[in-house]
Amino acid sequence: MNKILLVEDDEALGLAIEFSLRNEGYEVIRASSVKEARNQFDHTIFKLAILDINLPDGNGYDLCMHFKKQNDAMSIIFLTALDEEANVVMGLDIGGDDYITKPFRVRELMSRVRVQLRKQTKLEEASLILTSENIKIDMNQVKVYKNQEVVPVTNLEYKLLLTFMKNAYKVLKRNEILLEITGDEVFFDENTLSVYIMRLRDKIEDNPKNPQFIITQRGLGYRWDKDVCRQ
Repeated sequence: MNKILLVEDDEALGLAIEFSLRNEGYEVIRASSVKEARNQFDHTIFKLAILDINLPDGNGYDLCMHFKKQNDAMSIIFLTALDEEANVVMGLDIGGDDYITKPFRVRELMSRVRVQLRKQTKLEEASLILTSENIKIDMNQVKVYKNQEVVPVTNLEYKLLLTFMKNAYKVLKRNEILLEITGDEVFFDENTLSVYIMRLRDKIEDNPKNPQFIITQRGLGYRWDKDVCRQ
């Protein structure tokens, strides 16, 4: 399911947009401040964010730059009453993908959300090779390489590695990883996940006891700690 981060400090408007998005089948997490939005972003994988510009403790422009720095593939739609050309240009120049001004029609916003998510899907389909230093995933052939040599991995190990590399530098919670690699129905527990991560480290790390790629964030989860290039 596509997860959307909605950042809007107007309670009534935020609830209305959240209801409409959920009605379209999206999973929505709503925040009303920069601090709350950053916290949600740090612990959840989002496909798209809808950002209000004026927030109690900052602005949507700074949030956009923060998000794009860590996940350039994430789509951003600005939602604001500021419709002056300079504001529109600024929002797009810093990485925003679309801009809609208040008041707006909900159906128009839903349409723009669908457009951005379709674009993401096309980009993901086009990016069939992920490379991180000496580790490579060829999604076309469903193969993993280390130092140009094929690494034999199970189906779940492949999904696990793909999840990490698609979310480089992002801390992924254990339950979030489980949902990513097994779907909505989780059929094994966190201890089993730890075993899979240990096995994957054995295959891709030069020194599994001192991992450089898959890093444990104690009390939080795991993160891929290297740059990833898409081809």
